[in-house]
Formats: sequence, C-alpha cells, structure tokens
Amino acid sequence: MSFLWLSLLLCFASLFQVLHATHGDADPIYRACVEQCEDKGYIGDISIKHCQFSSDALPDNSSWYEHKPFYSQWKQWNCKSDCQYHCMIQRENERQTLGLMSVKYHGKWPFKRVFFFQEPVSAIISALSLVVQFKYWHSFYQFLHYKLPLRPQSQRTYYEFTGLWHISCLLSMNSSFWGAILHSRYSDLAERLDYTSSVILLGISLILALLRTLNVKNEASRVMVAAPLLAFLTTHCLYLNFYQFDHGLNMIVCMAMGIAQVLLWIVWASLTSHPARLKLWIVFFGGALAKLLEIYELPPYNGYVDAHALWHAFTIPLTYLWWSFIKEDAKIRTLVLTKKTN
Repeated sequence: MSFLWLSLLLCFASLFQVLHATHGDADPIYRACVEQCEDKGYIGDISIKHCQFSSDALPDNSSWYEHKPFYSQWKQWNCKSDCQYHCMIQRENERQTLGLMSVKYHGKWPFKRVFFFQEPVSAIISALSLVVQFKYWHSFYQFLHYKLPLRPQSQRTYYEFTGLWHISCLLSMNSSFWGAILHSRYSDLAERLDYTSSVILLGISLILALLRTLNVKNEASRVMVAAPLLAFLTTHCLYLNFYQFDHGLNMIVCMAMGIAQVLLWIVWASLTSHPARLKLWIVFFGGALAKLLEIYELPPYNGYVDAHALWHAFTIPLTYLWWSFIKEDAKIRTLVLTKKTN
C-alpha cells in the first residue's frame, strides 16, 4: 500500500506546482545570471562546457547524431539546465548570507548535485523502494507456489487475486523506476513518464480494491467492473501525453481515484473480520501521518534531504506490512477454497 500513497502524493504534488508560484526563477538576479551564462558559457570562475560547443564547427564526416537538430538540441538543453543549476546555487548562497529562506526554482527546491544526481537522496531511496518491492513480490510468488497448495490439475494457485497482485506490483516497480529516473535527472520526458506511471498504478489499484473488497470472482463481472475504469484511464493518459499535460486535472483524477480506493479498504477493514485487518489500519494511518511530511514541504537540509526524501524512506516499512497483509489474505482464501473442494 505504500506505493499507493506514493503515487497519490506524486499526483498531489502537482497541485502545489500549479498553485504555489516559485519565487526563485522570478528573481531578476537569477534570471540575469542564467541569460549571461547561456550567452557567454561561464558563471564567474565556473565554465559551463555544454555552452562552449558550436555545432557549426563540426567536420563534414562527423557522426550523424552530432549534427542539428539532435545534438544541438541535446547540447542546448544541458547548457540551459547547467546554467540554471549553477545560478541557483550561487543565488542560494547569496540568500543564505543575507539570512533569507530558501525558495523554489522552476517548481523545485534547490538541491545540490552529486555526480549526475539532481536529487541524490530521493533517487537512491526510490531505487531502494524498487528493490524492496521486487523482494516482497518474489517472496509472495514463492509463498503461493511453494508454501500453499496448488490446484491438482492446472497447478495454478487457489487464490483468485494472484494475477491482479502481480500486475499491481509490476506497475509499482515501474512507478518507482521512473521516480528514481526523475530524481536523478529531471526532463520533460521523465516527468511525463513518472506521472503517467503513477496514474496507471492508481487506476489499477482502484480496480483491484473494487474487486477484492467486493469479492468479485467471476471473470465476466470483473470485466464489467474493470472495462469502464480502464477506458477512462487510457483516455486520461492519452490526453496528458498527446494533448495537454495538465497538472491540475491530473491532480483531480489522482485524488479521486486515491480517495475512492482508500475509502473502499477502510470500509472493508471496518466491516470484515479478516485476521490481518489491523495491518491495513496501520498502513493507512501510517501513510496519513507520513503525508504530513509532504504537506509541510520543508526545503532540503544542506541541499540534500527534504521532506519528500523522508517520505520515500517512511514508505519502506509500510511496504512490508502491506505485503504481509496480502500473504495472509492469500493464505486465508486458499484455506477456505481447499476446504470447499475437499
């Protein structure tokens, strides 16, 4: 369930990017610094190598990717991003000397790079989250196939929601992967893939919540429940990526899907006598408390650790509880079904 909260908050963060104007990139001193850097290729004693290259000076026999428009576009993007980064750091040092608070630049806090990592701590924790998800997914697979009985004829699991959990975990790992990429090196493409993967994860999680809490086992009924939501999810993703990348609309869709599935699980946990329902409560309340870190949205400590990085770290123990609940649910359902067959 930690990946559900993570995806929900990733989408929720887009609201703050829309509603809260960032003061840093509107600072005349910062903007003048960036313009001068792009024009001259240096900031003080710092030379920006990506701004020094002239594609017109390339020999005729140079590789195809070094000519316009491909290489020049790549070079220009790196020149601009490097200038923005060094001007941001320089301006933040000036603000710190004057005793002023840190501000956002282009919707993001001023992080210090480590090698090519723009947000090193968040990138590492996102990658760790991916590894943790894979570990628990593999553990879940082994638990189903080697510790629980299988159907005699097909050798498939008795648990009716096995395939859905596999799909959900694959999407969760995909979301963590693109989150790590975005934290490592920001780009428009990485942002689109990150938000799209989070939206898809939330949509599939909502479908799974509906099917599990309502105990829908018939394939035809499952299709009737899932088809409208899948159609809506596909339409939304196509709209975001090929028509308009609307952060505000994306936030509304994500919040609606996230709140709907949280309410489904909470109501189910309240009404059911499931032995593992306490774990659900811990996951949800733990996720709600961790959400406060995102709401306060503190600037990064020493330029490295911010509230979002702490949130990433907090989701890892919640992941263990979530998969523990799934395992117990699979065990209970398997025992019920094997008794019926016997």
